[in-house]
Amino acid sequence: MNEGKTSRMLLVADLGHTDYKWCWDLQHRIVNARRLGRGADVLLLTQHDHVYTIGRTGDANHLLATDAELKARGIDVYFNDRGGDITYHGPGQLVGYPLLDLSNYSCDLHRYLRDIEEAVIRALQVFGIRARRWSGYTGVWVGTDKICAIGIRSSRWLTMHGFALNVHTDLTYFERIIPCGIFERGVTSMQEVLGRALGVGEVAPVITRTFAQVFGAEICWLTLPDLLALIGPEELTVAANAGPASLLAEISEKGDS
Repeated sequence: MNEGKTSRMLLVADLGHTDYKWCWDLQHRIVNARRLGRGADVLLLTQHDHVYTIGRTGDANHLLATDAELKARGIDVYFNDRGGDITYHGPGQLVGYPLLDLSNYSCDLHRYLRDIEEAVIRALQVFGIRARRWSGYTGVWVGTDKICAIGIRSSRWLTMHGFALNVHTDLTYFERIIPCGIFERGVTSMQEVLGRALGVGEVAPVITRTFAQVFGAEICWLTLPDLLALIGPEELTVAANAGPASLLAEISEKGDS
C-alpha cells in the first residue's frame, strides 16, 4: 500500500448513469492523453445501463441468456479488453475506473489488485459489513458470495477498467451468466447483506476516501467538462492509439471479471 504519501493528486469524476460503450471510449481517451503527457491520475465513478461484459480471457459460453432474453431485458453485450471472464453491470452498482500511472505507485499488478480490494474492504467496514479476500480469486467477498468484482488492463503501467461494487443491484441479472466464470459461489449486494435500503450516492464518497487512503493520494473532485478540457481535443487523444504495434503487445490483463 501507499498510505502516508499524499503528494499525489487523484482527480475524481462522478459521471452518474452512463452507457457502457461511451464510458469505455472515455477511458481510452484519458489513457491516450496520458501517453501524450496530458492529464493526471483519474478515478471515474459511474452506474451503467444493463450490460454483460466479457474479458479477453472470458468464455462466451458463460453467457446463459438467449438473444431473445437479452433483447427483452434491454441488456447489451460487449467483449472488452480487460482481464477476466463475464460480469454484469447495471443500475444500483457502483463502478469505479481508476486510470492511474502505476509508475508513480508500484509497478506490481498483483499489489495493485490487492490495493483495490483493500479500498473496497475498508469502505464496506464503514457500513458495518465484514468483507474479505478469498484465496485464489480476485475480488471482495462476504461469506462465500462476491460483493465486488475486479478486472483491469495495464499497458506500460497505465491502467484501465477497475471494480464493480453491488450496492442495491438487481441480483437476478447474474442468474443468466456464470459470474466471473465461477460456478461454485454466489453474488450479493450491500443492501442484501444489511437488510436495508442503501443508495449508490451514500457509498461513492466513502469508497473514494478509502481508495485515496490506500493509494496515498489527495482527492480533487471535478466535473466531466473539466476532465475533457484537461485531456485535450478528442482527435489528439484518439491519435495516440496509432502507436507502434509493440505498444499494443505490452498489455497485461488481470482480474476475474
